Amino acid sequence: MQFQVPQFIDVQDKIFGPFTFKEFIYLAGGAGVSFVLYKILPIYISIFLILPVITLSLMLTFYRVNNRPFILTLENAFKHFFKSKMYLWKKEFRPEEKKKAEEAPKEEKYEPKLSGSKLKELSWSLDILDMKRK
Repeated sequence: MQFQVPQFIDVQDKIFGPFTFKEFIYLAGGAGVSFVLYKILPIYISIFLILPVITLSLMLTFYRVNNRPFILTLENAFKHFFKSKMYLWKKEFRPEEKKKAEEAPKEEKYEPKLSGSKLKELSWSLDILDMKRK
């Protein structure tokens, strides 16, 4: 029995002409907010508010950062700026911890050492094994 596997599931459908539903909402929302600002405020004030709204609307619709939608970049920026952060650069010991650290015996690490003759012998044995394989 064969099953058909869906493909291209990450591609959104184009519903409103060349735009997906989300892109259409971004454009329509930007145009709607711009129209409301134009009607409510005087023209010389509304222009300064309409320009950022239209810019954001167009960026949400068309601009892609690293081939990902701009909304994801905007979401990550908000999370970065408003999420609490904890930076640990250097551990500071309290006086009690310093005393305990000084009193504790220090462990010596075992590091194997190869003498010159032992290293030559090992190298020679590896060369011999390599020649036997050929």
